[in-house]
Amino acid sequence: MLAVLTSRLSRIIDRARTLEGHPAREPPNATGPLQAQLAALARRAQLISRAHHTLHHHSPAGSAAVIATLFLGAFASFDTSVPVALFFVTAMVTFFAGLLFFLREIFVATANLRIGPP
Repeated sequence: MLAVLTSRLSRIIDRARTLEGHPAREPPNATGPLQAQLAALARRAQLISRAHHTLHHHSPAGSAAVIATLFLGAFASFDTSVPVALFFVTAMVTFFAGLLFFLREIFVATANLRIGPP
């Protein structure tokens, strides 16, 4: 999942750099197709970044907390059912949130999809 997100972010950045390299055919203050495309790419990059951050940091931290709690519970002989359940639910909620960011990015990408000559 992280590789997919990283790949999509790389393609978004490459596309934005390509568009920014084209000479502007319109006044700097005018809003045109180029600015609209760049704005959509910026929004997509932001969504992918959020998805990556959520899936790369928060969700694995919850999973690691589950494992650490189970080990501590085994050594210290205490009931781990409540903390493990909370950590697991947290991990799954953050994973789901990351997938929602990814899904939103796909919606933005397909809404701005243009196939064929302009």
